[in-house]
Amino acid sequence: MNSVPEAYRGVWRRTLLRTASGVEDRRTRAFWLQTASVHADLRLPDPLPMTVAGRTRQSGFAGITEVGGDQCQWHRLIDFHPDSGTDVGTMHFVSPDEVHERGLDGSYLEIWQRLPESVGPTHALWLTAAGEPQRQGCLLQAGDCFMFVADRPGPVEQGVPLLSQITGLGADPAEIMLGCELSFGRVAGGSMPWEITLSSLPGRTGRCLLLAPPAGELEQWPEEQLAGLGGYPPANGWQRAPLPQLNMSVQENAP
Repeated sequence: MNSVPEAYRGVWRRTLLRTASGVEDRRTRAFWLQTASVHADLRLPDPLPMTVAGRTRQSGFAGITEVGGDQCQWHRLIDFHPDSGTDVGTMHFVSPDEVHERGLDGSYLEIWQRLPESVGPTHALWLTAAGEPQRQGCLLQAGDCFMFVADRPGPVEQGVPLLSQITGLGADPAEIMLGCELSFGRVAGGSMPWEITLSSLPGRTGRCLLLAPPAGELEQWPEEQLAGLGGYPPANGWQRAPLPQLNMSVQENAP
């Protein structure tokens, strides 16, 4: 099993994106939750987009993290956008709670700061839809923070921008294509247990992940408690799956 260094684990909030052309973004709400092997990342514009077209400006993904030296690669296994490329950067820890990420080609700088409430043990569950093994999800926890990720309930064409795929569709088919859920929240620090505070699905914000959270660590949760997770749970429910394994290296996939 791949093991990401302790220094990376927790939830990191992006405070700055600066491109090589000088464009700066300090408003996007970007959170990256990292466990010992699996990550999830959610990025929402501010203000939150509510139209179908506007919601294609959201982004997020989940998968396996690989660290080699000062390089970190995020292998995306679930992705809000079907046309994302390789994601790898050079990492420099300014302090234990601040890391600077730079593109290998110098095209961007991102500054990430760790949330104090995310420091502590991390847990990861990988899920597949019963009878639909190609549809995947995960539930991750770091300290008092969690992220739930679920692939959209319908197919998309890989390598084609999401906006072009939903253009001209009716409301219901468009919602299915936008139905890749990435929900971030607090386990105990919100107004209710497991409260979702940000989500790629607007209707999920302010709700709880599940009505009766079981006691104990995620890895011990009964499968029946996991079956109905999310805004678009599978028809036959979610089931546990082994954590995904690395089958590639940073060097082989770096641009």
